[in-house]
Amino acid sequence: MEIELKKQLIREVKMLQIELTEMQIQKFHLYMQLLLEWNKKINLTSIKEPNEIVTKHFVDSLSISKWIKSGNSIVDVGTGAGFPGVPLSILKGDCQFLLIDSLNKRVVFLQEVVNKLQLNNIKVIHARAEEAAHLKEYREGFDVATSRAVANMSTLLEYLLPFCKNNGIAICMKGNNVQEELNKCKKACNILKGQIEEIDKFCLPYSNYERNIIIVKKNDNIPNQYPRKQGKPSKEPLM
Repeated sequence: MEIELKKQLIREVKMLQIELTEMQIQKFHLYMQLLLEWNKKINLTSIKEPNEIVTKHFVDSLSISKWIKSGNSIVDVGTGAGFPGVPLSILKGDCQFLLIDSLNKRVVFLQEVVNKLQLNNIKVIHARAEEAAHLKEYREGFDVATSRAVANMSTLLEYLLPFCKNNGIAICMKGNNVQEELNKCKKACNILKGQIEEIDKFCLPYSNYERNIIIVKKNDNIPNQYPRKQGKPSKEPLM
Protein backbone atom coordinates (compact mmCIF):
# COMPACT_ATOMS: atom_id res chain seq x y z
CA MET A 1 0.00 0.00 0.00
CA GLU A 2 1.28 3.48 -0.84
CA ILE A 3 2.84 5.08 2.21
CA GLU A 4 0.27 7.88 2.46
CA LEU A 5 -2.68 5.50 2.17
CA LYS A 6 -1.11 3.17 4.72
CA LYS A 7 -0.64 6.08 7.13
CA GLN A 8 -4.23 7.16 6.55
CA LEU A 9 -5.59 3.68 7.27
CA ILE A 10 -3.48 3.30 10.42
CA ARG A 11 -4.42 6.79 11.65
CA GLU A 12 -8.15 6.41 11.04
CA VAL A 13 -8.57 2.92 12.52
CA LYS A 14 -6.62 4.08 15.56
CA MET A 15 -9.50 6.47 16.22
CA LEU A 16 -11.66 3.32 16.52
CA GLN A 17 -9.15 1.81 18.98
CA ILE A 18 -7.99 -0.66 16.32
CA GLU A 19 -4.41 -1.58 15.49
CA LEU A 20 -3.71 -3.49 12.30
CA THR A 21 -0.83 -5.89 11.67
CA GLU A 22 1.37 -5.49 8.61
CA MET A 23 -0.29 -8.58 7.10
CA GLN A 24 -3.75 -7.08 7.59
CA ILE A 25 -2.63 -3.83 5.95
CA GLN A 26 -1.32 -5.82 2.98
CA LYS A 27 -4.68 -7.56 2.67
CA PHE A 28 -6.51 -4.21 2.63
CA HIS A 29 -4.12 -3.05 -0.09
CA LEU A 30 -4.81 -6.12 -2.24
CA TYR A 31 -8.54 -5.77 -1.61
CA MET A 32 -8.42 -2.18 -2.88
CA GLN A 33 -6.50 -3.24 -5.98
CA LEU A 34 -9.06 -5.95 -6.80
CA LEU A 35 -11.95 -3.57 -6.12
CA LEU A 36 -10.62 -0.92 -8.49
CA GLU A 37 -9.67 -3.47 -11.14
CA TRP A 38 -13.04 -5.25 -11.13
CA ASN A 39 -14.92 -1.95 -10.90
CA LYS A 40 -13.86 -1.25 -14.48
CA LYS A 41 -15.79 -4.36 -15.57
CA ILE A 42 -18.79 -4.42 -13.23
CA ASN A 43 -20.37 -1.73 -11.08
CA LEU A 44 -19.11 -2.43 -7.55
CA THR A 45 -18.68 1.04 -6.09
CA SER A 46 -19.14 4.68 -7.07
CA ILE A 47 -16.27 5.55 -4.72
CA LYS A 48 -13.10 5.28 -6.81
CA GLU A 49 -10.55 7.49 -5.06
CA PRO A 50 -8.23 5.33 -2.90
CA ASN A 51 -8.30 7.75 0.04
CA GLU A 52 -12.12 7.73 0.00
CA ILE A 53 -12.19 3.92 -0.22
CA VAL A 54 -10.09 3.83 2.96
CA THR A 55 -12.51 6.04 4.90
CA LYS A 56 -15.92 5.33 3.39
CA HIS A 57 -15.51 1.60 2.84
CA PHE A 58 -12.73 0.15 4.99
CA VAL A 59 -12.94 2.30 8.12
CA ASP A 60 -16.72 2.56 7.92
CA SER A 61 -16.95 -1.25 7.83
CA LEU A 62 -14.62 -1.59 10.82
CA SER A 63 -16.65 0.92 12.84
CA ILE A 64 -18.98 -1.89 13.98
CA SER A 65 -16.17 -4.21 15.10
CA LYS A 66 -16.58 -3.33 18.79
CA TRP A 67 -19.92 -5.20 18.85
CA ILE A 68 -18.38 -8.38 17.43
CA LYS A 69 -16.88 -10.74 19.98
CA SER A 70 -14.14 -13.32 19.56
CA GLY A 71 -15.50 -16.49 17.98
CA ASN A 72 -18.76 -14.94 16.77
CA SER A 73 -20.55 -16.05 13.61
CA ILE A 74 -21.60 -13.15 11.39
CA VAL A 75 -23.82 -12.91 8.31
CA ASP A 76 -23.51 -9.88 6.03
CA VAL A 77 -26.75 -9.52 4.07
CA GLY A 78 -26.63 -7.73 0.71
CA THR A 79 -22.88 -7.42 1.01
CA GLY A 80 -22.34 -5.88 -2.43
CA ALA A 81 -18.60 -5.45 -2.93
CA GLY A 82 -17.98 -7.02 0.49
CA PHE A 83 -18.83 -4.28 2.96
CA PRO A 84 -18.74 -4.61 5.89
CA GLY A 85 -17.98 -8.35 5.75
CA VAL A 86 -14.55 -8.46 4.10
CA PRO A 87 -12.88 -5.72 6.19
CA LEU A 88 -14.31 -7.30 9.36
CA SER A 89 -13.04 -10.73 8.35
CA ILE A 90 -9.54 -9.30 7.83
CA LEU A 91 -9.66 -7.82 11.33
CA LYS A 92 -11.49 -10.66 13.08
CA GLY A 93 -9.66 -13.78 11.94
CA ASP A 94 -11.19 -15.93 14.68
CA CYS A 95 -14.77 -15.21 13.60
CA GLN A 96 -16.76 -16.94 10.84
CA PHE A 97 -18.49 -14.91 8.14
CA LEU A 98 -21.24 -15.64 5.62
CA LEU A 99 -21.57 -13.05 2.84
CA ILE A 100 -24.85 -13.05 0.90
CA ASP A 101 -25.60 -11.17 -2.30
CA SER A 102 -28.34 -11.48 -4.90
CA LEU A 103 -26.12 -10.58 -7.89
CA ASN A 104 -23.91 -13.39 -9.12
CA LYS A 105 -21.31 -11.04 -10.67
CA ARG A 106 -20.57 -9.63 -7.23
CA VAL A 107 -20.38 -13.13 -5.75
CA VAL A 108 -17.77 -14.08 -8.38
CA PHE A 109 -15.76 -10.97 -7.47
CA LEU A 110 -16.00 -11.75 -3.76
CA GLN A 111 -14.85 -15.32 -4.31
CA GLU A 112 -11.73 -13.98 -5.99
CA VAL A 113 -11.17 -11.62 -3.05
CA VAL A 114 -11.53 -14.53 -0.62
CA ASN A 115 -9.07 -16.62 -2.63
CA LYS A 116 -6.48 -13.91 -3.24
CA LEU A 117 -6.56 -12.63 0.35
CA GLN A 118 -6.68 -16.19 1.73
CA LEU A 119 -9.67 -15.38 3.91
CA ASN A 120 -10.44 -18.86 5.19
CA ASN A 121 -13.09 -17.51 7.57
CA ILE A 122 -15.49 -16.39 4.80
CA LYS A 123 -18.15 -18.24 2.84
CA VAL A 124 -19.90 -16.41 -0.01
CA ILE A 125 -23.29 -17.43 -1.40
CA HIS A 126 -25.51 -16.19 -4.23
CA ALA A 127 -28.99 -15.80 -2.74
CA ARG A 128 -31.69 -13.40 -1.66
CA ALA A 129 -32.08 -12.78 2.06
CA GLU A 130 -35.75 -13.80 1.90
CA GLU A 131 -34.71 -17.27 0.67
CA ALA A 132 -31.51 -17.84 2.64
CA ALA A 133 -33.15 -16.98 5.98
CA HIS A 134 -35.53 -19.93 5.55
CA LEU A 135 -32.74 -22.46 4.99
CA LYS A 136 -32.25 -24.68 8.03
CA GLU A 137 -28.46 -24.21 8.04
CA TYR A 138 -28.76 -20.41 8.29
CA ARG A 139 -32.06 -19.66 10.06
CA GLU A 140 -31.50 -18.28 13.56
CA GLY A 141 -27.92 -19.53 13.35
CA PHE A 142 -25.75 -16.41 13.74
CA ASP A 143 -24.54 -14.32 16.67
CA VAL A 144 -24.57 -11.20 14.49
CA ALA A 145 -26.45 -10.20 11.32
CA THR A 146 -25.46 -6.96 9.65
CA SER A 147 -26.03 -4.91 6.54
CA ARG A 148 -24.97 -1.56 5.19
CA ALA A 149 -27.23 0.81 3.25
CA VAL A 150 -29.58 -1.90 2.00
CA ALA A 151 -33.10 -0.82 3.01
CA ASN A 152 -35.25 1.13 5.47
CA MET A 153 -35.18 -0.13 9.06
CA SER A 154 -38.46 -2.07 8.93
CA THR A 155 -37.41 -3.94 5.79
CA LEU A 156 -33.87 -4.39 7.05
CA LEU A 157 -35.03 -5.98 10.30
CA GLU A 158 -37.11 -8.49 8.34
CA TYR A 159 -33.97 -9.38 6.38
CA LEU A 160 -31.63 -9.59 9.38
CA LEU A 161 -33.42 -10.81 12.50
CA PRO A 162 -34.43 -14.23 11.07
CA PHE A 163 -30.70 -15.01 10.79
CA CYS A 164 -30.01 -14.14 14.45
CA LYS A 165 -29.84 -16.60 17.31
CA ASN A 166 -31.92 -15.73 20.34
CA ASN A 167 -29.95 -13.04 22.22
CA GLY A 168 -28.02 -12.38 19.01
CA ILE A 169 -27.93 -8.91 17.49
CA ALA A 170 -28.69 -7.17 14.22
CA ILE A 171 -26.27 -4.32 13.47
CA CYS A 172 -27.94 -1.84 11.13
CA MET A 173 -25.48 0.56 9.48
CA LYS A 174 -27.17 3.81 8.54
CA GLY A 175 -26.42 7.34 7.38
CA ASN A 176 -27.30 10.55 9.16
CA ASN A 177 -31.13 10.73 9.05
CA VAL A 178 -32.60 7.76 10.92
CA GLN A 179 -35.17 9.14 13.35
CA GLU A 180 -38.14 8.75 11.00
CA GLU A 181 -37.10 5.16 10.20
CA LEU A 182 -36.76 4.40 13.90
CA ASN A 183 -40.23 5.81 14.58
CA LYS A 184 -41.70 3.59 11.88
CA CYS A 185 -39.94 0.32 12.76
CA LYS A 186 -41.67 -0.35 16.11
CA LYS A 187 -44.18 -2.76 14.56
CA ALA A 188 -41.37 -4.67 12.80
CA CYS A 189 -39.45 -4.92 16.08
CA ASN A 190 -42.52 -6.29 17.84
CA ILE A 191 -43.39 -8.90 15.18
CA LEU A 192 -39.78 -9.97 14.66
CA LYS A 193 -38.95 -10.21 18.39
CA GLY A 194 -36.40 -7.41 18.24
CA GLN A 195 -35.55 -4.69 20.73
CA ILE A 196 -33.45 -1.61 19.96
CA GLU A 197 -30.63 -1.66 22.50
CA GLU A 198 -28.31 1.09 21.36
CA ILE A 199 -27.96 3.88 18.81
CA ASP A 200 -24.43 5.07 18.18
CA LYS A 201 -24.16 8.34 16.26
CA PHE A 202 -20.74 9.51 15.13
CA CYS A 203 -18.67 10.89 12.27
CA LEU A 204 -16.08 8.76 10.54
CA PRO A 205 -12.53 9.76 11.60
CA TYR A 206 -11.22 13.00 10.12
CA SER A 207 -14.40 13.57 8.11
CA ASN A 208 -17.91 14.99 8.36
CA TYR A 209 -19.39 11.70 7.13
CA GLU A 210 -22.17 11.06 9.65
CA ARG A 211 -23.13 7.51 10.59
CA ASN A 212 -25.70 5.86 12.84
CA ILE A 213 -25.29 2.31 14.08
CA ILE A 214 -28.48 0.76 15.45
CA ILE A 215 -28.07 -2.36 17.59
CA VAL A 216 -31.18 -4.54 17.76
CA LYS A 217 -31.26 -7.54 20.08
CA LYS A 218 -33.34 -10.59 19.17
CA ASN A 219 -35.26 -11.92 22.15
CA ASP A 220 -37.24 -14.91 20.89
CA ASN A 221 -37.95 -17.21 17.93
CA ILE A 222 -39.48 -15.47 14.93
CA PRO A 223 -42.75 -16.70 13.39
CA ASN A 224 -41.98 -19.07 10.50
CA GLN A 225 -43.57 -16.88 7.82
CA TYR A 226 -40.84 -14.25 8.17
CA PRO A 227 -39.11 -13.10 6.10
CA ARG A 228 -41.98 -13.05 3.65
CA LYS A 229 -41.49 -14.13 0.05
CA GLN A 230 -39.19 -12.29 -2.35
CA GLY A 231 -39.92 -8.59 -2.72
CA LYS A 232 -42.57 -8.38 0.01
CA PRO A 233 -40.35 -6.92 2.77
CA SER A 234 -39.30 -4.02 0.53
CA LYS A 235 -42.65 -3.40 -1.15
CA GLU A 236 -44.78 -3.80 2.00
CA PRO A 237 -42.61 -3.02 5.05
CA LEU A 238 -43.94 -4.00 8.48
CA MET A 239 -45.10 -0.54 9.58
